[in-house]
Amino acid sequence: MKKLSLILFLGTFLLLYSTPALSQKKVLTDEEEVAEMVTKEIDAEFHSEGFLKKKSKKFAAVSGSVTIDVGVVQNGKVSTFFKVDSDIKNPEFINFMSEYILDHKFYFKLQKQQRYKVRYTITF
Repeated sequence: MKKLSLILFLGTFLLLYSTPALSQKKVLTDEEEVAEMVTKEIDAEFHSEGFLKKKSKKFAAVSGSVTIDVGVVQNGKVSTFFKVDSDIKNPEFINFMSEYILDHKFYFKLQKQQRYKVRYTITF
């Protein structure tokens, strides 16, 4: 009985105190690695069920490509969204995209005082 209690205690202890260490965000230092992760996450966001559902509800007829610059700061937040070029002439859709990305928080961090700008093109 003592062994079982000890095992349960150790298991609970390890579960509670190791989870925060495992869930910490990775700190990226290489510009190419940052660009790759930003591209990967934004692509996943624009192909997510939630985004596609909102897009089809409000902007079903919108199609074309958009090139954007996304600024990322230390804590993984999007700091800037700038439309570089677009086939899509609907400003409401561009604003919708902008708000969607500006609300996103990436699953990584940057070193202190680091900022990166990543150019990304998506086709709808």
